[in-house]
Amino acid sequence: MKIGCPTEIKPQEFRVGLTPSAALEAVNAGHSVIMQAGAGTGAGFEDGDYEAAGAKIVGTASEVFEAADMIVKVKEPQAGERKMLREGQVLFTYLHLAPDPEQTKDLIASGATCIAYETVTDRKGGLPLLAPMSEVAGRLAPQSGAWALQKANGGSGVLLGGVPGVRPANVAIIGGGVVGTAAARVAVGMGANVTVLDRSVPRLSYLDDVFMGRLTTQYSDKAAVAELLPRMDMVIGAVLIPGAAAPMLVSREQLSLMKPGSVLVDVAIDQGGCFETSKATTHQDPIYDVDGIIHYCVANMPGAVARTSTIALGNATMPFMLNLANKGWRQACMDDENLLHGLNVHAGKLTYHAVGKALGIDVLSPKLALKS
Repeated sequence: MKIGCPTEIKPQEFRVGLTPSAALEAVNAGHSVIMQAGAGTGAGFEDGDYEAAGAKIVGTASEVFEAADMIVKVKEPQAGERKMLREGQVLFTYLHLAPDPEQTKDLIASGATCIAYETVTDRKGGLPLLAPMSEVAGRLAPQSGAWALQKANGGSGVLLGGVPGVRPANVAIIGGGVVGTAAARVAVGMGANVTVLDRSVPRLSYLDDVFMGRLTTQYSDKAAVAELLPRMDMVIGAVLIPGAAAPMLVSREQLSLMKPGSVLVDVAIDQGGCFETSKATTHQDPIYDVDGIIHYCVANMPGAVARTSTIALGNATMPFMLNLANKGWRQACMDDENLLHGLNVHAGKLTYHAVGKALGIDVLSPKLALKS
């Protein structure tokens, strides 16, 4: 199979879909790898690293899309990239379709087979290709929020860990999954007073045991959130419904409950955001103010630490990428139902029910898609 990897073109996105190690594995398995020149530079990989692995370097994205049977990326294809997809081609990347009707429409029209990292599962029901970036985004969230809290950035001027004689910041993390746990680890380490909210009592019990009393756990409901907001300096939204739009946790009206200069960090922004006032921002212009509350809603947070993120993502995606290349997408998905869960679009049909529900689009069962 010919595997293509273009340069990411989303603003301030420095990650790359294939590491030189992944390229070498693919070449050793008998496949061809076509890399766009400079694709890995932002993550610290040079064209020579890919050439040494046996990859071919081409000058433009169009050459990659034209030559490849499978496109491997990081972020969802942008409008210009979607025009280059063709019928029968496989796209393997993050998609986050539920809040993005235009992308969904274009992918359906392309006729391509689109497999989303974020909905591939494992035997325990986890999300193995989302987890590494969730770890990164979770760890970044408190430090990004701490930066936003600085007075020069519009925040209240509160230091996350405080100093002797001055209380630390109060931080609420809504969602105790991979993102929330990673965020809690860093926020606690920075000395903040942390509360984690979740609707799973077993998960709260796990966090209570792991952190040994260094944070507070609380069952998450509307009343609990409303009660906490007036006391919080930072609220991190860390909820996830796989493949679906994120639930709305804090309304515009509730911003009035918060202290001026408090910070909302919306890690769920890729799935539409979990605060009513959230809108996607970039690393270049990451924050904005609504009613005196600072919002940090960067849609590709892990791109800020592109080297770490690329290697972590590559470690997770490489076995699936090789399986798709070795067997072809159809046989690979027939043999692995967890990979089949990643199928979001095939041959002009939407194949993921949560996206169909969010966007009001008819859905073809993935198992039926295998037979089409």
